[in-house]
Amino acid sequence: MQFIRLGSNRVKRIAACAAVGVAMALTSAGMTVNAQPSATPTLAVPDFTQVVEQTEGSVVNIRTTESVPVRRSPMGPGPSDPYEMFRWFFGPDFMPPGMPGPRQRNAPTPPEQERTVPRGVGSGFIISSDGYILTNNHVVAKSNGIFVTLTSGKEYKAKVIGTDPRTDVALIKIDAQGLTPLPIGDSTKLKKGQWVLAIGSPFGLDSTVTAGIVSAINRDTGDYLPFIQTDVAVNPGNSGGPLINLAGQVVGVNSQIISQSGGFMGISLAIPIDEAMRVVDQLKAHGKVTRGRIGVQIGSVSEDVAKAIGLESAKGAMVSNVEPNGPAAQAGVRSGDVITRFDGKQISQMSDLPRIVGGTKPGSRVPMDVWRKGKTITLQVKVGEMPSADEAGAGQGEQPKAEAADALGLKVIEVSDTVREKLDIKGGVQVAQVEEPAAAAGLAPGDIIITINDVDITSPAQYAKVVAGLSPSRAAALLVIRGDQSQWVTITPRK
Repeated sequence: MQFIRLGSNRVKRIAACAAVGVAMALTSAGMTVNAQPSATPTLAVPDFTQVVEQTEGSVVNIRTTESVPVRRSPMGPGPSDPYEMFRWFFGPDFMPPGMPGPRQRNAPTPPEQERTVPRGVGSGFIISSDGYILTNNHVVAKSNGIFVTLTSGKEYKAKVIGTDPRTDVALIKIDAQGLTPLPIGDSTKLKKGQWVLAIGSPFGLDSTVTAGIVSAINRDTGDYLPFIQTDVAVNPGNSGGPLINLAGQVVGVNSQIISQSGGFMGISLAIPIDEAMRVVDQLKAHGKVTRGRIGVQIGSVSEDVAKAIGLESAKGAMVSNVEPNGPAAQAGVRSGDVITRFDGKQISQMSDLPRIVGGTKPGSRVPMDVWRKGKTITLQVKVGEMPSADEAGAGQGEQPKAEAADALGLKVIEVSDTVREKLDIKGGVQVAQVEEPAAAAGLAPGDIIITINDVDITSPAQYAKVVAGLSPSRAAALLVIRGDQSQWVTITPRK
């Protein structure tokens, strides 16, 4: 690093010019400075106390519990046995002298027992006087008990009204009246550099307030929604809490952090409140969210591809596969088309299409512009209904329905005719979602399973029967195709 030494008079002139420039910039931004000529200009930092006083009482702490199996003896399925170690050395029928009868090797295994343990801590905020609370789906998912604590210290047991894993939004309710809801703002009016606050329970520390600015809007992270990016300090436990503007209005729901350490590193993401409230309306009315689908797999349009096919710019969503007999196929969409507009809305990037289609009412017939062979063609497509979040991936186009996760930790779907023709295969199933133990074995969504052990896989139904017959005591061998390569992968089924 180099340092430049300046004369004292020159330094004074530069400092005076800089002070004038700062004062002009702050004045144009609506901020105030100390106007006394003899004083150093100072920034009038916003006073957050009034906003906090108005909103803090509507933010709640959420703790959850879950059921876990009771740990049994490490030497066997039954209860703890002080002589189990001797039997490991001397055989399963070993009994100490004076003990009656041999040990029963085939005694029935006692039923699995469970116990309730703390699961996690999160945040939420009141959106109605009769006890509706908005939070994140991941705060309440897989829990068997949800407990809400108000700032007054009073605790309630909550029930889940509905959840939406795609947007990570959950609506819960407590049996209470006369609560003070937070006013809902307009997240579409947010601007970069705007002051915002976060209130929540990071690391379980209730009613913690942090402040910062909006760093970016419409931040695309590959998820179903564009996020609000801020530099507000958000840590584990803040999830589900409100992002509040200086008018005391909720503009977002704190949901994620981008971190290499697991703690705050200067970037946090919030769900725009407009999108969250649209989800809440459906959850309150139906307990679930209904979205549209058109049955395509899509990809981004690169600059080189745009030039090659005559597009003015690299915009739109490239159709890589069309679901047979799906809404798009019936409308005449072909692989290789670039969807540039849907229902009058421009598709600037690939991720715009699932969001716009998802927000369209199923059954609607809408116009869709596609770029094909150097010109725009307008097609009429009848929007179908999207399966639940567990049945299809949101960011890469829609997929056919997937069954529930099986003993291998997989959810699979039918392989499309286009993919089968391309790979020159007759059967197989495509992986839609991966959990343990398949995740540990390296499987990923999009992989195609064509053989398990020595059985060729022909359909999802036949695959399910084969998996159901696998033994949890023996690893199964799967022949998997990824891209243009195939390999054998071994997975031990879970019980």
